[in-house]
Amino acid sequence: MKPIRLEEYVAKHLAVNPDEKESDLSRRLKSAVERKRAGARCNVCGQPIWGIGSATVGWDGCFTCITGEWDDSDDYEIDTVC
Repeated sequence: MKPIRLEEYVAKHLAVNPDEKESDLSRRLKSAVERKRAGARCNVCGQPIWGIGSATVGWDGCFTCITGEWDDSDDYEIDTVC
């Protein structure tokens, strides 16, 4: 995963999702980061959660269970939990 600052990710996300409210996205990301720091696990397979993906889909999931892909090398994760 490529680390990204929360604020930077929010800006990128809002650029392609202009109908999303910045405050809602930031709140969901901060909550997912807190859960990941606390050791949250994927609801499906038990692996550590992907903070960005969990905030986006609304449930705690790992990268693979959320996307169906294995290679996360081109995807972002909030820098404080990388």
